[in-house]
Amino acid sequence: MPAESFVQFEALETQAATLMERFKAAGYELVAPSFLQPAGVFLNSLGEAIRGRTYVFTDLDGEELCLRPDITVPACRLYLERHPEADEVARYCYNGPAFRYQPHSDNARQPREFRQAGIECIATADREETEAEVLALTVEAVRCAGLDDFRIRLGDMGLFHALIGALDIPERWRLRLWHYFWRPAAFHDVLHRLAADPETVLPGVADDLLDALDLEDPAAAEEQVAALLDELDIPLVGMRTLAEIAERLTDRAADSREAPLPDATMHLIESYLAVSGPPRAVAARVADLAEGAGVDLEDALGAYQRRLDCFAEKGVDLGNFEFSAEFGRNLEYYTGHVFQIEVPDAGRAGQVAGGGRYDELLLELGAPEKVPAVGCAIHTERLLAAVGVGS
Repeated sequence: MPAESFVQFEALETQAATLMERFKAAGYELVAPSFLQPAGVFLNSLGEAIRGRTYVFTDLDGEELCLRPDITVPACRLYLERHPEADEVARYCYNGPAFRYQPHSDNARQPREFRQAGIECIATADREETEAEVLALTVEAVRCAGLDDFRIRLGDMGLFHALIGALDIPERWRLRLWHYFWRPAAFHDVLHRLAADPETVLPGVADDLLDALDLEDPAAAEEQVAALLDELDIPLVGMRTLAEIAERLTDRAADSREAPLPDATMHLIESYLAVSGPPRAVAARVADLAEGAGVDLEDALGAYQRRLDCFAEKGVDLGNFEFSAEFGRNLEYYTGHVFQIEVPDAGRAGQVAGGGRYDELLLELGAPEKVPAVGCAIHTERLLAAVGVGS
């Protein structure tokens, strides 16, 4: 091993020992989830930003596997192996490699194999108290590792879900907006298409077919689409199945029969997503938006305010926080509060840690029902670089 690499390795090991000791002292059990994981679990849970960068392969038995691109999902699978009914509180900590493709990467802060140190707190009842516990412990850990100059970005998927859930719009539009939240450009494109005249956003689709599709009977709609493809002598090629094509066309047909999204509703959503600033001030701004639109966000705002109170009670300086309504990180399993610890003016390489709430992930992995869970991962190479050790 070259001397420089050995120094880096030793520094990472020393840093990891510091982080793990802090986590274990707080009551978190050290675990070591498997490097190899079923590929489908990740491809279904992480979202497009990570799916396309996951190393996937097929073993000699034909099973599709992947190198873990993060450690939260493996830690949750380990929890379910131990507690299939998901009825026990668990606090885990871990340190080890994860793997993601990095295009044209020769930057030590963005390696294809990188280390994560993290914590997961599963099945605890007090939501805001647990969120504050995880964030405060993460802040304490990075400080113990030597990081002093950082800011914390906050987001809240719970507020966004509450807003979209309170609107008088078709359920499929609600689901579509939730789905595209993590891709801002696509989200705003979808939002504007919903607000436009359907005739201007459905080019190339036969009006007769859209009018004739049976929206209540998917099998009948699939037969109608198959008949049209056969009539036009269009072969079924590419990645989409007949059922998927029929589903997309049925969705578009349903949109064509709806009145466009009102301008006031589109403006409310865009105004909410533009909200940013100090966390306390943000709460007042969102409350004003909701009151002006006649939307009830009392429960979601109450949870948001209580979370800030819990942060303060644990000694976390709220003056170091910046809230952004459109911030959701890039992992699509998050369902509520999210945060990211960032080194100023360092771009992506300065994103040293992040986490949040993911109450639906364990259900997707096989739990009998939703399980409250909060976690955080520290990108230890970035943390090491940020404190200037071994570089």
